[in-house]
Amino acid sequence: MKYFFFAVMLTMSVSTVMAYELTVAPDGDDTNPGSSQKPFATLHRAQEAVRQHAERSTEPATVVVRAGTYYLSKTLVFTASDSGSKAAPVSYKAETPGEVIISGGMKLLPQWKPYRDGILQAKTPAGLQIDQLFVNGQRRHMARYPNYDANARPYNGAAADAFSPSRAVHWADPTGGYIHAMHRAHWGGYHYRITGKNENNEVSYEGGWQNNRQMGMHKSHRFVENIFEELNAPGEWYHDSKNGTLYYLPDENVDVNAALFEVVKLRHLVEFQGTREKPTHHISLSGFIFRHAARTFMDTKEPLLRSDWTVYRGGAIFLTGVEDCTISDCEFDQLGGNSIFASNYNRRIAVRGCHIHGSGASGICFVGNPDAVRNPLFEYHQRQEYKDIDMTPGPKTDNYPADCIVDDCLIHNVSVVEKQATGVQISMSKGITVRHCSIYDVGRAGINISEGTFGGHIIEFCDVFDTVRETGDHGSFNSWGRDRFWGLKDAPAEELAGLALLDAEKTIIRNSRWRCDHGWDVDLDDGSSNFEIYNNVFLNGGLKLREGFHRRVWNNIGVNSTLHAHVWYKNSMDILKSNIWMKPYPNPIRMPEGKWGIQNDYNLFTTEAARKKAAAHGWDHNSIIGDPGFIDSENGDYRVKEDSPALKLGFKNFPMDRFGVQKAQLKAIARTPKLPELKLVKTVADNDAASYWQGATIRNLSGEEFSAFGVSKEDGGVHLKHVPSDSFADRAGLKTNNLIQAVNGIPVKTTADLLKETDRAKGKPLKIKYVHGQQSKMMTMKSYVYVVTESTDAEFKDLKVRPSDKVLKFKSVSTNPKTANEPLSVLSDGKLTANYGPVFSNGVVDGVYIIDLGKDVAISEVSTWSFNMGGVRGSQKFTVFGISEKNVGQDSQKGTQVPIAVVDTTAEDIGKFAASRIRSSDGSEIGRFRQFKWVVQPVANPQANTAFQEFQIR
Repeated sequence: MKYFFFAVMLTMSVSTVMAYELTVAPDGDDTNPGSSQKPFATLHRAQEAVRQHAERSTEPATVVVRAGTYYLSKTLVFTASDSGSKAAPVSYKAETPGEVIISGGMKLLPQWKPYRDGILQAKTPAGLQIDQLFVNGQRRHMARYPNYDANARPYNGAAADAFSPSRAVHWADPTGGYIHAMHRAHWGGYHYRITGKNENNEVSYEGGWQNNRQMGMHKSHRFVENIFEELNAPGEWYHDSKNGTLYYLPDENVDVNAALFEVVKLRHLVEFQGTREKPTHHISLSGFIFRHAARTFMDTKEPLLRSDWTVYRGGAIFLTGVEDCTISDCEFDQLGGNSIFASNYNRRIAVRGCHIHGSGASGICFVGNPDAVRNPLFEYHQRQEYKDIDMTPGPKTDNYPADCIVDDCLIHNVSVVEKQATGVQISMSKGITVRHCSIYDVGRAGINISEGTFGGHIIEFCDVFDTVRETGDHGSFNSWGRDRFWGLKDAPAEELAGLALLDAEKTIIRNSRWRCDHGWDVDLDDGSSNFEIYNNVFLNGGLKLREGFHRRVWNNIGVNSTLHAHVWYKNSMDILKSNIWMKPYPNPIRMPEGKWGIQNDYNLFTTEAARKKAAAHGWDHNSIIGDPGFIDSENGDYRVKEDSPALKLGFKNFPMDRFGVQKAQLKAIARTPKLPELKLVKTVADNDAASYWQGATIRNLSGEEFSAFGVSKEDGGVHLKHVPSDSFADRAGLKTNNLIQAVNGIPVKTTADLLKETDRAKGKPLKIKYVHGQQSKMMTMKSYVYVVTESTDAEFKDLKVRPSDKVLKFKSVSTNPKTANEPLSVLSDGKLTANYGPVFSNGVVDGVYIIDLGKDVAISEVSTWSFNMGGVRGSQKFTVFGISEKNVGQDSQKGTQVPIAVVDTTAEDIGKFAASRIRSSDGSEIGRFRQFKWVVQPVANPQANTAFQEFQIR
């Protein structure tokens, strides 16, 4: 009897785990039972059968799909009724992975006829709209201008006259065409639909809502498509939907009579549609190729929270209200918009072992709902009051993705159409893990976290490179932290560090390799807070930290790269230690005075100059210098040898063979980043060489420093590093850390540009375009100092040497070092002589002439004359400083000398004599000074100095 009972129980146990299996095949029939011998023809029919199976909650259900292409008549939508359970999941899988294509398109059977110039034409079904055409599985280009160039960036070809009247005059009716343009600062792009043109051939259009930082389209980085008259390159096509005619200029070696032509119909191929109360759950898709989803760039409208982004909530696979569902071992091939989009409430979604390439927008997106965020703001410049914010930590609702993973995926060549797109996008989500992913060939970031809500993410073992290929001011990893605390009005400074934790749980970036050649390897931008960053290799752009709190950075390797510090809070609470930095820190941008962060120390530099530069800012007093001693840098093994000085600082080796995809099939086809040639930097690249303008210290921007001011690299500008009180710049309303971009409508990108345009105005008002707080402003400067120059072989017309009774008497004239040739007294004798004058020897740099007036005097004019001795010594290159009586003899490096003007005539044609005169635009005094210093530079090789003849002061 006991044996009979055991047999019954064993039979019952087996029956409870027996899978319910259905089969779908291209040669099947939906009237069949769906068995292996008599399969269904469509996935929709299989879905109905699974849903109707009464015992699916206790038996796993599997739909096996045989090799072939399945053109969906409508989106396949899974709801709560299609769900499985943990014990009995529902699986849809390819019988042979990689041989089952799920298509949102349809096959065309065109009957081609000649049109003209090699263009073919064929009739299409009535009512057909064609957004994309595929020939033999490859997406072809709409007729466009300029023509597609695989090696051109951006947009594989762009032109300033893309839709100019001179171009549009050749278009009969451009209605239905598209304009694609980069953002003016290269922060993503814009898209517009052409609605017509007027009698002046000016094109009208609608759109431009695809970017959340509205600044207008770039003046030259733009192109048009879907214009019939631009059909002139192999592979291009145009569809006249009104007349039902498709025009195509074949690629070389394409037999149009044998080729496969396919067009796109659906936006979404598969949707998982549930709710928080009735989620769709325990369904998996495995082994499929997804193709032919429509482009959605004109529906990318929804702004994310104060980021640069707007999004379209959709993708080839769309998930909302979903739990415990998996997409594995699938390929997403040339889809028009986002490949996978998890929207609002989702839990434990897994994307594993997938290959995503050619996406028009992003690869994978996790985006929550703003109703889950406390005090959400949407546009970059929006601000709120400290007294008005909710102080409750964390999300307001659970309407966001959480505890999801992207694992072992290959993502490349995405953002083909939309440029505000990325490999993996995370916004208003929590606890997203991105692991063992290879991401490259992206127009913007490889991985983007749009804001701090709600953190808790892990980015690990990834390989991300060849990013920011078409945009700017970004990194292979990019994040923003524009959360409740950021830009909060009237918030006590001492509370900001705590407020920064209200939205952002800790995010970890570790054990990954990063390379960005057009930005930073890892860019923690505006307000990004609560990050731990360790065991990373930065191959080019290094690490940027801007305007956040609670960042711990340790045990990273900056191969030929370093840390970039931008706009830190005084009490940022940052800790940086035990890193290897192979470049000096660039000049910190817009940083407060005093100590920055809790600790930045015990790091390894390769030069003492680099360490000293860091120590001058209060950092790295215990850091050391030396060769890191990498084991095999040529092959990417940046572990250090046993005798490396880095080990003395607490640095620990970490694996170098686990970056990126590990799945054998993906690893075999995945690229890896170009490894840099190792450079032990021997000098400190310092862009902080002082120049002066209107009493302010000014400097050029270098590298990616433009980011700190919220401007494009192309626009650039001149940084007002320090604006002393009561200087001409201060009186005009300019402030420290303003950025001047134009004077009287002329762009200024260098200090030389700024000085040139100021002097060229010759005392007339200066209309100055500048950036303050990342906002562009205009002002008019009426009172300023400028320089007039003149050169002559005879007598001066405007800059004559004045009579002795019209200028100030000098108490003394001195130099440092000593000069040669004529005595110093000739500099105030009221005469110009054809000789050397008292000249500094060749090779002297920063030689100083000092004039002492004996007391403070109100000064209106400073003039200098020189002789062109030997045809090389007439040019003048110097900075004039004024020193008040109370500061005479004090340390000039402590701000006791006032810069009056910079003179440089080395680019001018110099006659026998040359002169320069410094004056104010409105006749007001330049200042009250006792002493003047001319700090001079050589003007010719071999470091020959100017032959000065006369100094006069009024």
